[in-house]
Amino acid sequence: MTKLHNELLRDIGALARAVHALNDLSFKELALQRGQFIFLTRVCENAAINQNDLSLLLKVDKSTTAKAIQKLVAAGYVTRQRSVEDQRHWQLFPTPTAQAVYEQIIAKENNTLAICLQNFTPSEQKGLFKLVKKMGANIENHWQKTKI
Repeated sequence: MTKLHNELLRDIGALARAVHALNDLSFKELALQRGQFIFLTRVCENAAINQNDLSLLLKVDKSTTAKAIQKLVAAGYVTRQRSVEDQRHWQLFPTPTAQAVYEQIIAKENNTLAICLQNFTPSEQKGLFKLVKKMGANIENHWQKTKI
């Protein structure tokens, strides 16, 4: 039987799931369903983004993005407008309600990050960020090939 070389990816996945679960609980009062805060923050940070580019940014499939955006539109957080450059594309814009909620979400994310990084020296934090970015860059090309 082949053995796992190490459990790093499992640990990263468990960490991500725990953070998402905590955020989902926090954002229920904002009428955000499971994982929607991720889509909402990226629309706020990238006004006029289209759904395809949002999917690529978040590394999720197009149907997941479509469902999330549909719910965010229905909840009054996002509006969709046809692109002037390409009528086939819809651009996504945050509503004023989304902008207000965005501030709360970012504050919560900053607090969660501070909890995760407790007892890390500034040097350890810098090194961790650098290594995680490097891992992301290493997998990006492979991921892009699977999505084409």
